[in-house]
This record gives sequence, structure tokens and C-alpha cells, in this order.
Amino acid sequence: MKQLTIGNVTLDNCYVLGPMAGVTDLPFRLLCKEQGADLVYTEMISAKGIYYNNKNTEKLWEIADEEHPAALQLFGSDPDLMAEMARKIDHRNFDILDINMGCPVPKVVNNGEGSALMKTPELAAKIIRKVSQASSKPLTVKFRKGFTEDTVNAVEFAKMAEQNGAAAIAVHGRTREQYYSGKADWDIIAQVKEAVTIPVIASGDIFSAEDAIKCLEQTKCDGLMLARGVRGNPWLFAEIKQAIMQHDAGEEIQISKPQLSEVVEMIRRHGRMQVEYKGEIMGMREMRKHVAWYTTGYPHSAAIRREANFIETYEQLEKLCDKILADSKS
Repeated sequence: MKQLTIGNVTLDNCYVLGPMAGVTDLPFRLLCKEQGADLVYTEMISAKGIYYNNKNTEKLWEIADEEHPAALQLFGSDPDLMAEMARKIDHRNFDILDINMGCPVPKVVNNGEGSALMKTPELAAKIIRKVSQASSKPLTVKFRKGFTEDTVNAVEFAKMAEQNGAAAIAVHGRTREQYYSGKADWDIIAQVKEAVTIPVIASGDIFSAEDAIKCLEQTKCDGLMLARGVRGNPWLFAEIKQAIMQHDAGEEIQISKPQLSEVVEMIRRHGRMQVEYKGEIMGMREMRKHVAWYTTGYPHSAAIRREANFIETYEQLEKLCDKILADSKS
């Protein structure tokens, strides 16, 4: 067991569900928590959205009692507004506050937010300093290798974050220019780990238990952040923990993957949770992409994905689940 302490929050272990817009909502976070996530992050929340009392924003920061410890991720580029909103939400029931300085999406970057802040480290420093002073929660910062391959500055950025009040940092081993293409550079994360004294959480290309072991060994980092690797596969947390125990004991790594019946049961449960949380119409629309992720690699996955794109009701989801099981036996 590798405990991870971030400020006054100590995690049982070091495996973290990273923030993903449109994915890490409350139902999915709960499912990942059940499978062994030690810390979960909300979807990114706009500081401007909080300021303007956006109704959609309120839903994003809802955290269930069973989720703790949970981190809330904030994004924005105005230091004073970010600090003011951090102060405004400080009473809410999250445990850690995170600032997004890694999002590569154009509409975020074009506003000077997310990974665009890696181009303006002085502004980023001001944001981190003001937010850390305004919030009573431990502050983490998530960022990338750099903005482009020619402007790699993760090590300097990490030192700056530490100097301005970050209690831990999460580093994704790609530049903004790469988006999610190519390979994550774990060596840059190792360099960051050597350069700072606060905990460093590695992010990027952790799709299996073997990836997790390699990343921990290569980076010597304090924790792992799982994101795209757990879409349709919340079991990855349990698999990694099982593999690490076997690895540390010098045993052969043997991972038990979920049976198709378990996957289908997870789809049903996830669907019920979405209906309860977002209502049937919105919940089922959300489930379309999740069904595609859950069934990737299984027989008839392309046909399942096509059918899932037309799901409107929970009853239709149930019928599709029955069909998946029936087709697997034929």
C-alpha cells in the first residue's frame, strides 16, 4: 500500500480518477470509487459559471457522501475571479481544490484557460497563489508537459506551482499540441518528481495494470491518475491494486478481467444511476457513449454502438443489455 498525503488529506492508496468533462459525473465517480479509486475528481467547473450562478454548474459540484475524498476542479484565467469563486465555494463538501491548467480543448485554450496558461507562467503563478490563499482546502494543479514540443516547461511550471501554494501536482506527459495523440512522455514526469518536494501524480497512457507498474517504476511518482483508461473500465482500479500486490510479493501477475455478464450488469446499474441523477432523457443520452466504451473489444461491438446511439429510455437500454447477453451465447 502506498499512501498519498495531499495537504491535510491522506488517501488510503495512490490511485486517482482524473477529471474528464462529460465523463466523471457523480454516477461514474461512485462506480470508480467502488472499484478502488482512492480520490475522485469532478468534471471541470468554470469559475465564470459559478459567478453567473449557472444552473448546469451547480449539478457539476454535487458530491455524494460515499465519494470522499473528492476533489473539485476549477478552471479560469482571471486570478481575482478564481480566488473569489474559490472563497465562495469553500464551504461546500469537497476535500481538495484543483486548478485545471492542462485542458487542450480549443474553446478553453482560446479563452486563455486550461493548457493556455502554460504559455503565461506568470499569470498561472498569480492564479495559484491567490486561489491557495483564498481556499481552506489543499490545492492541486493539473498541467501538461508544455504547450508545444518547442516550449516544454513542465519542470519550471511544477517548481512555480509549489512555490505559490500547490500541495500536489498532476502532470500529463503530453504537450497541448499533441492533444491525446502519440505517446505520453513519462520521462518528463520523472524530471518533475526530482525537481519538487510536493507529491507528483503521473497522468497519461495508463490503460492496464502493466502500464501502472511501468509508470510508477519509471517516474518514481507518488500517485497515478487514471482517465481515458477507465472509460468503460472502472475495474482498472481493482486490477491495478491486485497487480501491484502480486508484483510487490514477487508473484506472477494474474489479473481477473470481468465477465461479459458483469460488464452488462455494470451498464444496467450505471444506467439506473444516470436516470436517478439526471432524469431518463438526459441520463440515457449520456449512457450512449458509456455503452460504446463498456463493450469495446467484445463481439458485435460496432453493432452495439450503432444501436446504443438511438437509446432514449431505460427500457431500451435493458433490451440492448439482454440482446448483448443473448448474442454472446449464440
